[in-house]
Order: sequence, then structure tokens, then C-alpha cells
Amino acid sequence: MADKVMAYCVKCKAKREMAMAKEVTMKNGRKAMKGSCPKCSTGMYSILPGAKK
Repeated sequence: MADKVMAYCVKCKAKREMAMAKEVTMKNGRKAMKGSCPKCSTGMYSILPGAKK
């Protein structure tokens, strides 16, 4: 789905483009993008906008 997903890396303390991003559904039903930082390989999450179901 996403080719360029931006998310905040807490280790680098910078907003970066997510590597290997894939859409996931969290326990509460909200959609999010899960990937990793291309520089330090730390896991990254970006919650997608929209109403939860």
C-alpha cells in the first residue's frame, strides 16, 4: 500500500521514511503502519488517520 511512509524514530530523534512498511491492525481495531528505521533498524509505528471500527 505505502511507498513513502514517514514516521518518527525515537532512537535517531528524527522523522524518517519507514523501511519495509506494512499495514497492520492494532488490538483496538485501528490501522497503523509498521516498519523499521533505515538508519538504525529500530522498529517504527505510524497510526493511520480515520475512525476505529
